[in-house]
Amino acid sequence: MYLTIKETAEYLSMAESNVEALIKQKKIRAIHDGENYLINKEQFNTHLKQMEKYKHLVEELLNEPVPEDIDIKDED
Repeated sequence: MYLTIKETAEYLSMAESNVEALIKQKKIRAIHDGENYLINKEQFNTHLKQMEKYKHLVEELLNEPVPEDIDIKDED
């Protein structure tokens, strides 16, 4: 399925100007049909899966309790 720049910006939650810049930098593959750029939606699947894994990993790290330091001695 192909998306326009506007649809791609909504899909990736970014500004249209950023999507256009990424196309010009050749970081997003796109087809120019003479009037508009068309972007294949499937090229983002791997990226979005990796971002979900990264978010999950960060959540796990933030929720992990801090271990008690073994060097602390109670001298009361």
